[in-house]
Amino acid sequence: MPRRGEHKGDFPTSSSRLPAQRRVGVREVVSTDGNGAMAAVALDPTAFECETLAAELADEWVELAAAAGLHAGTNRQYRRAIRAFCEHVDATVPRPRQASLAHAEPDLHHAVTQWIRVLPSEHKAGSRTPAWLAGKLRILVGRRIEHRERPVAGHLHGWVDGSVGLRRGQSQELDEFTRSDKKRLVQTAWADRLAIEARIRRGWELAASGTDPAEGGWSEPANLLWALANDAWTCGEISQHLPVWSDMPDSLRGLLPQGIAPLVAKRALLRFLVRQLFLSNLDLQPYRVLLMVITGRAPEEVTLLTEDDIEFGPHSVLIAFSKWRAHSHTRQAFSTPPMDTTSILHPSKPRLDATEIIRRLLDMNRPLAQRAGIAPVPLFLRASLPASSLSISRMDRVVGGTFRDWMKVHDLSVDGVADIRRLRKSGKVEKAIAFKGRVSDIADDHSVETFHGHYAHGTTLRVIAGNVITAAQQRWLTQALDGPLVLTEEAEESLHEPGSAAALGLSAEEVEQLRAGQMDMGVSSCRDPLDSPYGRPGQLCPVAPTRCLECRNAFVLPSNLPQLLLFSAHLDQLQLRLSPQHFHALWGQNRVNVTEAIKARTDAEIRQARQHIADQGLTLPLPLAAHVEFDA
Repeated sequence: MPRRGEHKGDFPTSSSRLPAQRRVGVREVVSTDGNGAMAAVALDPTAFECETLAAELADEWVELAAAAGLHAGTNRQYRRAIRAFCEHVDATVPRPRQASLAHAEPDLHHAVTQWIRVLPSEHKAGSRTPAWLAGKLRILVGRRIEHRERPVAGHLHGWVDGSVGLRRGQSQELDEFTRSDKKRLVQTAWADRLAIEARIRRGWELAASGTDPAEGGWSEPANLLWALANDAWTCGEISQHLPVWSDMPDSLRGLLPQGIAPLVAKRALLRFLVRQLFLSNLDLQPYRVLLMVITGRAPEEVTLLTEDDIEFGPHSVLIAFSKWRAHSHTRQAFSTPPMDTTSILHPSKPRLDATEIIRRLLDMNRPLAQRAGIAPVPLFLRASLPASSLSISRMDRVVGGTFRDWMKVHDLSVDGVADIRRLRKSGKVEKAIAFKGRVSDIADDHSVETFHGHYAHGTTLRVIAGNVITAAQQRWLTQALDGPLVLTEEAEESLHEPGSAAALGLSAEEVEQLRAGQMDMGVSSCRDPLDSPYGRPGQLCPVAPTRCLECRNAFVLPSNLPQLLLFSAHLDQLQLRLSPQHFHALWGQNRVNVTEAIKARTDAEIRQARQHIADQGLTLPLPLAAHVEFDA
């Protein structure tokens, strides 16, 4: 018998990893679009003469999309980059059918270089698209280089490791709406929202009063609404049971405006009935406007909300926002504004309550979501009738249902471009004004760099710049006007005159103390050392005498000239030890004030003061910290 350890396992020998199965035909990626719906993005390599090259790039794109979970918009950018480069290869490279990343001939590195060179000429000046396309192509080539079994010939490695070769470009940023334009948008959206809810409420009430049209007749609107509400008959089946427009009963003919074309009248009637029960893309526009104004969020953050993102509280609602392009997920609470009992029936202005608007959206969209089997219930769900069957999908940019179309329907006009993204800019401007330009508070839902790139322009920039300039001017004016008070000999003598002391905020006793030197702080005299602007109330001034010449409490008397000369000499020594920028930041105002105070004296007084310093060996009583300078 074999002993322990003498058994030989019959294990298969290790083999190298099999190469990935070669794809053929059209490459297709199915992913979610900006509204959460599934979208297919396809590319056919056989549409190009350089079919091999197109297939290689398309395979890398398909694998990247599956690994990274790219959204439909990003997938379209990759497809666009592949198409643009392959079209360039077909037009400029000799023998394009032989083009391949694995072959040195034809030279694809030269083709990439030429493509990058001519790419900006195909777009408007300053466009970001050329850099985007080149960057996407470089990512695909870089992925292929990382695979050992997928060779890449030529000098493309250097391009992948280096720069793209194109500037990023710049986009034309949108400015915010004016206050008057935003006010009219909100008022119109509020009125439209009330009208929509009243219409749908009447539609469901009428549907509840109806019955199966197979029993109650096909000429009653209530029966047709009952069929749609209970999903008993499809729109196609209802259309088949309706007569031609010339034989249509008056009860149905009166639902549409006169003069409608008979060829489209029946479909228009069905669309009218659908809109009595469900929201359309145009109906969702006022709700999006109101929620953007309330939350201050971007359009896609609002339209992506579902029932799972909402958490209702007793007096608030907690919303979880997601921004896919920024890979950010944030939660924010919005309180319910107090109800004004005097204006419940006839409110004077829109009541911007996120809780109420979200509840109404969920209530109106729940039947539609249950019919389509969509869970959780989206806030922005629409019903449409593009053909003969009812279509249920998320809010999208459909013809006739965009923000601009909504503005045209309600005869609204604004200064500038009619773009709903400007509402987000308006919210940022209001925050900039409220927080007085503090970027850390304004950019609370994104990075500071994003604020500088997308929001710090136009009115926002003017508000921030104005606050900065005003603050700087106020600081320097305060230092200049609230500095020390320099008294000449005549002014000192006039302190005994009635009213002079009171004009300076001094009492008769303080005037005597000032003249007797009892208020001397080393460089100047002080009206109240316990009321220093640099310390707490009741605390002895912590910065005397080095900051006396910047203090509003200081009085510079003619007898202080020797101290001024000594302090000026001290500043001269500091100026030799410090950099100009450091000295100006710390001692610039002191230098200006002491120079002006000395200039107010005559040359004879200055010579006499210097002689007095030399004879008596006077020194300036400075604290120990004044002889040491720290960088921090």
